[in-house]
Amino acid sequence: MIIKLKTTFQDKRGEILDIFVKSPKDHCSIVTFNKGAIRGNHYHRKSDQFTFVINGKLLLSSQKIKKNGKLIGKKKEEILTKNCLVIHKKFHVHAFKALEKSCILAFVNGSRGGKNYDKDTWRLKPPLLK
Repeated sequence: MIIKLKTTFQDKRGEILDIFVKSPKDHCSIVTFNKGAIRGNHYHRKSDQFTFVINGKLLLSSQKIKKNGKLIGKKKEEILTKNCLVIHKKFHVHAFKALEKSCILAFVNGSRGGKNYDKDTWRLKPPLLK
């Protein structure tokens, strides 16, 4: 699901944009992309991931996957721009390709940070995006 967030408050000082309300996360990372970079090509079995685009332009490719690792349904591709919030549910493969230099915040409910970075990361072979 992709949500284009709107400004919560604005005055002469600038603006405030609420990414989450009443929804604490277990981990948050800043991820940068150089133009043409591909990231992701994985899914999570226990965690939901949230991607917030700070700036840039990304191609998102996503598809559902069964517990046995077989892709199901139709692959979706969408363009993400500044202030888009994407919710990646469990067993949804996600991959990004930077159409220009970009930056995201990646939030996770579940083990995904620090030493646990790869504990709930299942890489897709072959990848959705190459």
